[in-house]
Amino acid sequence: MSRFKEDEVMRADQGAARSAGDGIDRRNFLGCMAWAGTGLLWSMASGVPTSTLLAQTMKGGAAAGVGKVEDFSFVQISDSHIGFNKGANPDVTGTLKKAIDRANIVPAGMKAPDFMLHTGDITQNSKPAEFDTASEIIKDFKNEIFYVPGEHDYIDDGAQYKQRFGKGTVGNGWYSYNHKGVHFVGLNNCVQVDAMGNMGEDQLKWLKSDLAGLSHSTPIVVFAHIPLWMVYEKWGWGTKDGEQALAMLKPFGSVTVLNGHIHQVVQKVEGNVAFHTAMATAFPQPAPGAAPNPGPMVVPAGKLESVLGVTKVKVVRGHNHLAIVDTTLAETV
Repeated sequence: MSRFKEDEVMRADQGAARSAGDGIDRRNFLGCMAWAGTGLLWSMASGVPTSTLLAQTMKGGAAAGVGKVEDFSFVQISDSHIGFNKGANPDVTGTLKKAIDRANIVPAGMKAPDFMLHTGDITQNSKPAEFDTASEIIKDFKNEIFYVPGEHDYIDDGAQYKQRFGKGTVGNGWYSYNHKGVHFVGLNNCVQVDAMGNMGEDQLKWLKSDLAGLSHSTPIVVFAHIPLWMVYEKWGWGTKDGEQALAMLKPFGSVTVLNGHIHQVVQKVEGNVAFHTAMATAFPQPAPGAAPNPGPMVVPAGKLESVLGVTKVKVVRGHNHLAIVDTTLAETV
């Protein structure tokens, strides 16, 4: 971990309004379930989060703040699975490299992303050589990188992960930092996974303490590997004690929860909390219930690039739903 810096806390406008039903755009939900992608470029515009295709221009809303308010962007990638070499993607190092190359593209007149979040499953088997390969590729990103582990990074009880990416973190790898008035919280919900994610009592106590000193107007971004909300219980796509964490976040006016693990985009908005699970850089997985079990999904030969993509997600204040546009790498950006 390269830093845990403290910046000033700013006041943000209220987040997106409560959506009707579960807030999922059903058409796009079904359409993007089979896609794996190369990452998201997130912008924090005065605490209002939006995401878009890497290398495209983004704009966000403004809000009154305490002190100087600065807009910024960051990149999210997930599920690199370095060490995986089966039919779903025999070249996961190549697709991870493409993700990093895309993340480094800065359009004319735009600022580079301030940092990148990797939301877990960096490796396939927690082997030293896999971590070495991943590190060599990811270090080509031109700014800072923050990590949380996936269950595949914890096969050896997290020894390799903690040695390489968890220094300075608390417990089994959780931590927080402030950046330009936004409070970021990195969680590890992959320890003692029993069909689904789990945070544990110690981490929940830490989270309560971490949030206690913040004004409820402080924008919060939480990132973890397994979704904190229950996407599909039968496959363990959720966090057993996630509701306890989410209850602590509900008083805050703007909360964004970023996850990976399921290798596809699923979104919803509940009150001021916006949830987003990222696509993978390695391979797609089936939609919930669309196969007997989750796991790597093979696409037709020669079509891999057409199912590797990026997602544009825009949060508009005063609107009930997120606007979702998915674009494959085969399309012209």
